[in-house]
Amino acid sequence: MQKNDAEGGDVNAAAITQQETSAEERRKQVRDEWSACLTALAETRDRSEFSRLFGYFAPRVKAYILRLGMPDATADEVTQEAMLLVWRKAHLFNAAKASASTWIFTLARNQSIDRMRRDKMPLYELPEEEPDPDHRDMGEHLVIEGRMKEAIATLPESQAQVLHLSYYEGKSHSEIADQLGIPLGSVKSRLRLAFSKLKAHWGEDA
Repeated sequence: MQKNDAEGGDVNAAAITQQETSAEERRKQVRDEWSACLTALAETRDRSEFSRLFGYFAPRVKAYILRLGMPDATADEVTQEAMLLVWRKAHLFNAAKASASTWIFTLARNQSIDRMRRDKMPLYELPEEEPDPDHRDMGEHLVIEGRMKEAIATLPESQAQVLHLSYYEGKSHSEIADQLGIPLGSVKSRLRLAFSKLKAHWGEDA
């Protein structure tokens, strides 16, 4: 019986190993397919190739940007900007140095940093590259989300309120002012104070 159990364990282990190998092969095929598509776009400037890239990567790029803490409306804008850069800079892509996914998410990361600096959003330590969301480990992002909620909980209610409306509901400063019945300057002042306190909070945790 023990022998049979051992043999069964060996069979199960072999099956799991085979499944893992097959999954990795499929991931490699997907990476190679999109790298070939991006290379073709660089060479031919074929809009159909760009449409394929956009359809696949734009939702993933937006999901990545949203996890960085940007409001939905801003995430849409940054996604459009990042994908436009893919069109404009496709000739710079080198499949020998990086996969299409890594290259595109690096563009998105850089666009996100530029927008965060321009809008005076708190800058956290962003990953150098973002793997395909279909295969990534969510653990790190759950930790970041949890820390973000903890940090917001330390803010005065007035600051937490405007931050929530701006970050999580994607409302403009004027929309927040109208909703809360406060001057536009008060909205901007509360957001500046909130961002400053969040940066200080994260700096102490680092």
